[in-house]
Amino acid sequence: MLAPTLTGLAMLLLGTTLIARLPVRWWWIRACEFPRLQLAVLALVTAALSPLAGPPWSWACLAASLATLALQVPRILPWTRLWPVQVQAAEPGQESRCLTVLVANVLTPNRNADRLVGLIQRYDPDVIVTLESDDWWQQRLDAALGAGWSHGVKVPLDNLYGMHLYSRLPLLAPRVEWLIQEDIPSIHTDIALNSGDIIRLHALHPRPPAPNESEESLWRDAELLLVGKRIHETPMPTLVVGDLNDVAWSRTTRLFCRVSGMLDPRQGRGMFSTFHADYPFLRWPLDHIFVSEHFTLVAMSRLPGFGSDHFPILATLCFRPSRADEHDAPAADHEERRDARDTIREARARDQPD
Repeated sequence: MLAPTLTGLAMLLLGTTLIARLPVRWWWIRACEFPRLQLAVLALVTAALSPLAGPPWSWACLAASLATLALQVPRILPWTRLWPVQVQAAEPGQESRCLTVLVANVLTPNRNADRLVGLIQRYDPDVIVTLESDDWWQQRLDAALGAGWSHGVKVPLDNLYGMHLYSRLPLLAPRVEWLIQEDIPSIHTDIALNSGDIIRLHALHPRPPAPNESEESLWRDAELLLVGKRIHETPMPTLVVGDLNDVAWSRTTRLFCRVSGMLDPRQGRGMFSTFHADYPFLRWPLDHIFVSEHFTLVAMSRLPGFGSDHFPILATLCFRPSRADEHDAPAADHEERRDARDTIREARARDQPD
């Protein structure tokens, strides 16, 4: 039984890897993009154990395992320390041009607000973005944060898509938009740094492709690409933050980065996997902080859990437009921009899922 079982597992890993490459939006196919690290680790195990299967099973097991590794490793490597960083490290000084951003999906039924507040007080961010926050969470955060974070945008909802922004720094012309779906908000605002420089922030939490949410990834994809298109059309120093319900290496997120020209500060530094907090072997990076080429990175970290199924993520960034040419910003070609426009157009034309 060992030989067929081991070979069957290796073939399953390869099949899952190949399915993820299909250019379709069904949720179960797009979900195959998430566990690339897990698939690679399992393929390494089946490759190491393949001699136990004996020929001819061992050859089939080894071939399938190596094929899986060959397809998965190139996608994973950019989010390891073996890859060059995409966002350059900040130099000391000019603290007035720096800001610290904390992003936390609180999980609406989670009632451990004190633990999150403790993390906020410990790490002292300038900007806090919470996802899945409802009226209960707003009341606790308002009471705890007080005048320290006096600027804000609050969208309490009980549909798992509530969103709150708290800021020490002044917000300029903040607005809430319902970009693609009428029950999914997003926050867009300019922020005045202590130096007087103005940057832009987009906070997003699109609906995931999942059995109880949406059978397709169309609406998530369209929201990300719409924001990416806006960033390209109105270039300025920009941050995009939130639980994007997509992994950093997916087809859609990579297209978003090329369409927008945004950079991922995790590249060359680590995955910073934020979900699922309760299952160490089933974790991937769903919570993101993307930056335009105008920023350098002081530090980035995944914070301890506080009862949510997501870990918070924290980044300190510095506005350094003079160093923009040190970054190699991704760029979309004509066909990719057309694909983005077609995705946005289709999402707006289609009936919304219930």
